[in-house]
Amino acid sequence: MRASAFTSPGGPGVLRVHELPDPVPAPGQVLIGVRAAGVQQYDCAVRAGWLPAGVPPTFPRIPGNEFAGVVAALGPGVSGVAVGAEVLGFGQLGAYAELLAVPADQVVPKPPAMPWEIAGGFSAGAQTAHIALAELAPEPGETLLVHGAAGAVGTVAVQLAAAAGATVIATARPDNHDYLRELGAIPVAYGPGLADRVREAAPDGVHAALDGAGGAALDVSLDLVADRRRILTLVDHGRADELGIRVTPALRSAARLAALVDLHQHARLRIHVRRTYDLSAAADAHREVETGHGRGKVVITI
Repeated sequence: MRASAFTSPGGPGVLRVHELPDPVPAPGQVLIGVRAAGVQQYDCAVRAGWLPAGVPPTFPRIPGNEFAGVVAALGPGVSGVAVGAEVLGFGQLGAYAELLAVPADQVVPKPPAMPWEIAGGFSAGAQTAHIALAELAPEPGETLLVHGAAGAVGTVAVQLAAAAGATVIATARPDNHDYLRELGAIPVAYGPGLADRVREAAPDGVHAALDGAGGAALDVSLDLVADRRRILTLVDHGRADELGIRVTPALRSAARLAALVDLHQHARLRIHVRRTYDLSAAADAHREVETGHGRGKVVITI
């Protein structure tokens, strides 16, 4: 199979297309013929040398932990999934490849109307946002502040929180403000004076904050939200313990993913893919994601 992989950690340029042995599904696994794989900061960290818990330190190493594709084979003991079924799912590594073996309980059916590029980049942003909001528990009438709101996680978080009856204040660059209004948020611009702009937009105060930007944006959340247990950062993990704020727990599941797919299928959840890259251009996809800017999702198509 062809895969975009690296043989030593480094910058985006270490990603190269390799010819690697086809994976064989182990008991309880399915083999996926991958059609699309989402790109996220998690993947960039893997490429730079970070290794998720439980992953063997072997090379070549293939990034990618969300995908969509067609079931090509079943491992021993798998039932309830058919060869030829279109699915989307999640894992830890390996999605930037033509073939991927993953546990069968980490895939769900892909609706026929869901485009491959949306399905491939759906799981991480949607599940992360859903888990984060379950932790923060914004209630009807409360105000939630979302930093980095135009990104993949923020896009979903804004919609879910607004649907739950919360008022959403969304920080983003001005060229994303109309987009965020369409999702149900009140947008405010980054930069000096951010705290004052948020106070003006939320005269009754801010009850919770989801930080997808870190740094100065997180500092603003600390200034505005009285209960630090209702601040969750997606990026500044190193500061979380000392500040007494939350990070996203590892609670991804097929049931959660299926429920979010159902929302999308019924036009209650909008996903924006801003650019797709061929497998051979995975390095360029990483360069774009690492700018930290941009609306929605970057996806590799295979």
